[in-house]
Amino acid sequence: MPHAVAALGAAALTTAGSVWYVPALADLRAGADRPESRRIAAAACVTGWAGAGALAVLLLIAEAWWTPVAAVAAGTAAATALRLHAAARRRHEAREMVHHWSHLGHVPSPTGPSHPRNVVATVLVCGLVAAVTVAAWTWHSASDPADDPRWVTVAASAAVMGVFLTAAGVYARATRPTMAVVRARQRR
Repeated sequence: MPHAVAALGAAALTTAGSVWYVPALADLRAGADRPESRRIAAAACVTGWAGAGALAVLLLIAEAWWTPVAAVAAGTAAATALRLHAAARRRHEAREMVHHWSHLGHVPSPTGPSHPRNVVATVLVCGLVAAVTVAAWTWHSASDPADDPRWVTVAASAAVMGVFLTAAGVYARATRPTMAVVRARQRR
């Protein structure tokens, strides 16, 4: 695959990711109005998407594949480290909030679990990774260069992503009644 095609795909992906990094930029600009854990998570989001943008640029500039791959690996590592730090900071903030409320003689009601959303997102990300891996494998395992492996690649990766989308949808549907009960309790 030519670098220009991959760069176009990375640029399109980065542009589509604006639904995540634009609100994250707003959280960063808000400064002290947002909790520290949220600002760190926003920095992780912006770092990850900056890595995708850098990939698009480096695919156009660099001749070898290892340069863009190294930049994406560095961006992913930095974003992962920031996200883990944000999660640890969020747990610390939650413990601190419970401690302060307990001194006032009030125990706050627990917020609803965010695990269903996290599970669905994790399943979708795993599906995307699996679909890309299957696509790369089917593309490179074509027996004859004269064969056209495009339809096999598209069909295989679409089938894998379809399985993961179905699994995420089934899980989200199964947890919906539980979330409705939690939200009803919060309204009281």
